[in-house]
Amino acid sequence: MDANTLIARIPYLPESPIQRAGVIFIAAVLVAFIARFAFRHLVHRLAESTDTDVDDRIAEILKGPIFWSFVFGGFWLAEIPLELNETIDKAIKGAMLTLIIVMWSIALLRSSKVVLEALSRNVDRFRWIQPKTVPLLDMVAKFLIVGTGIYFICVAWNVPLTSWLASAGIIGIAVGFAAKDTLANLFSGVFILADAPYKVGDFVVLDGGLRGEVREIGIRSTRILTRDDVEVTVPNAVIGNARIVNETGGPYDKMRVRVKVSAAYGSDVDQVRDVLLACVEDAPHLVADPAPRVRFRSFGASGLDFELLAWIEKPLYRGRVLDDLNRRVYKAFNATGLEIPYQKQDVYVKELPGRFDGASDGDG
Repeated sequence: MDANTLIARIPYLPESPIQRAGVIFIAAVLVAFIARFAFRHLVHRLAESTDTDVDDRIAEILKGPIFWSFVFGGFWLAEIPLELNETIDKAIKGAMLTLIIVMWSIALLRSSKVVLEALSRNVDRFRWIQPKTVPLLDMVAKFLIVGTGIYFICVAWNVPLTSWLASAGIIGIAVGFAAKDTLANLFSGVFILADAPYKVGDFVVLDGGLRGEVREIGIRSTRILTRDDVEVTVPNAVIGNARIVNETGGPYDKMRVRVKVSAAYGSDVDQVRDVLLACVEDAPHLVADPAPRVRFRSFGASGLDFELLAWIEKPLYRGRVLDDLNRRVYKAFNATGLEIPYQKQDVYVKELPGRFDGASDGDG
């Protein structure tokens, strides 16, 4: 059943086309006011059961499009009894639909921004939406909403879209190939922020041996400050495909350091253990729990291999703690007479070559 037949069956409408149009338009305006009032009442009841103002802000954005959609729809229906020519009829319908689509597109754009901002403040539940990813997600939302709105506007005006969609597909493929590295970095940045293998302030070690503190995680790249105070910018696509060692990613910031040392064969194993444990007493940046310990690892080629294990407060102190412990171990071994073996090569000469007293072949 089309709109003309439906309007013709409505009882109590005047016979005059102009009067019919006026009655339909006034009825649409009244329905618009009723719909806006009902929407406000419903949203008010829902807002009472929530602790956020997101629903209130979205309701404030949507009440305008709801009201004007009924008004413009009524204007569209009101022109039917006037039986205008086909060109004017199509123009009025296209204009009304365009206004409705534009209004709802703007409302959806504003609503998406409100929702993304609200989700970014709740990082514990939505880790993939953070303040740094909001611009990217906002751009994607705008692209989808605007693209959908343009599509429906074209449909409202009976614009053929086949050729446009084919051209857009070809252009999209060309742009995708041209910007594949940039897009890879963007998507990797979103996945890094969502998966959170590290955060700002963590000490990480990448595949190539790069070690440093994460200073900033961006959409395109991650900035790492090395222990040489050199800032290195690593594309997120590289990090996304690399093995990452997060030294501060465990249950706490404490980190274990290892001091490897050998004692000569014949040394008292218990004495070596006591000397190594004494080296960590009053050492700076060490923690008492877990307690330091010594492990007898193996029988080496030149001596007995031991390892002193101690935990430091933060990975930041690893270099200076290893320097201090190595110094303490070396001085303690010298003070107690323990020998640190090193590789030696002994050359045994079986016999010295005899002296040749005869004349050479060219003499005499």
